[in-house]
This record gives sequence, C-alpha cells and structure tokens, in this order.
Amino acid sequence: MTLQEGQRVKLVADLRLTDPIEVSGAVIGILSLAADTEGTVEEVVEHAREDADVREYERLKSLLDSYGDGMPPESRRQLEQKVGALQPAWVAFQKQGPLVTVQVRFDNGLILGASPQDLYVPV
Repeated sequence: MTLQEGQRVKLVADLRLTDPIEVSGAVIGILSLAADTEGTVEEVVEHAREDADVREYERLKSLLDSYGDGMPPESRRQLEQKVGALQPAWVAFQKQGPLVTVQVRFDNGLILGASPQDLYVPV
C-alpha cells in the first residue's frame, strides 16, 4: 500500500531520532517520537531500485520482443540465453517493488522527511 499526499497517518512504533545529546559533559537526553504520533503526509517519493542486471534484462528483452522474429536463429538463441540468465534478477526486482519514502508533518510541528512508508499506518 502506498501512502498518499494529504493522508493522515500515525507512527507504528517508537522512533529514536538522535543519539544521547551531550552539553558541557552532561547528557541531557534523547530525542524520540512516540508510537501513535499522528501527522499528515506532505510528500511521497518512489525510488527505483534497479541495478545493472535489471536494466540489461529490460534492454535485451525489449530487443528480443521487437526484433527476435527477424533475427538469424543463432543470434536469437544467444539473445534468449542472455535474457534467461538475467531473469532471476528481474524476478527479484519485480517482487521487491519500489522503495517509497514520505515526508510527514506531525501534529506537534516536527517534520520527518525521507522516511520509509512502512513506519506509518493510515489513521
């Protein structure tokens, strides 16, 4: 499920934002957001996780689909072998799906950007 801009959400777990803060040798605390803190999604960004094998699979598969029927049999066989060798990377990419990050403005005024959408559930 991809979150949408303007959607109300809440944190699914406590989220530690900083390590212990030290001032003049004294630890003054840790900044965290509590689970169930509510806010509004301001931005949704999908990041492609393609690697070189996925791009090469897409390129060769397109070539095979577009021109394979007109290729000499040996060239077509070699291309099919290359596509077959890259298919596991393609299947893994398809299962993985895109990485989606969001920027959320919490009701307390804090803005958290570039956070994985899995940190939130709709309200």
